[in-house]
Amino acid sequence: MADNNHLHLQTLTNSNSNSNSNSNSLTTTTTNHHSRRRRRRDKEDEDSFAAEGDAAEVWGTFTENFRQVQSVLDRNRVLIQQVNENHQSKIHDNMIKNVALIQEINGNISKVVSLYSDLSTNFSTMFHQRNEPLDSKSKDDTSQA
Repeated sequence: MADNNHLHLQTLTNSNSNSNSNSNSLTTTTTNHHSRRRRRRDKEDEDSFAAEGDAAEVWGTFTENFRQVQSVLDRNRVLIQQVNENHQSKIHDNMIKNVALIQEINGNISKVVSLYSDLSTNFSTMFHQRNEPLDSKSKDDTSQA
């Protein structure tokens, strides 16, 4: 009978040590999960900070391009006023000057088209770059599920 009690006690001891081992394994797994989550959050914070710096640079570029566009449009307004004045004067020399003024207006319109094209490209690039971390994050989340 003593041997049976000893065997029963040994089984309980082994059962408790396995339970402690499982508990330690669970604690380690939970700790690793939180560490990964914390590292991912830190990385996202770093990415966000870098993106804010990039965004400031992009917005600076946008602002500069819009200033250039506005400057060219202002110049065209002055040129169009001059063309109208020359046309109303019906003086031959003024009409000849209009040819060069209209050519400058056309060139300026091409500049505006080019500047807006650059703005569009820059905006599209910025939009896709800012969404890349979100796209890769959603792919990571999907692959982890």
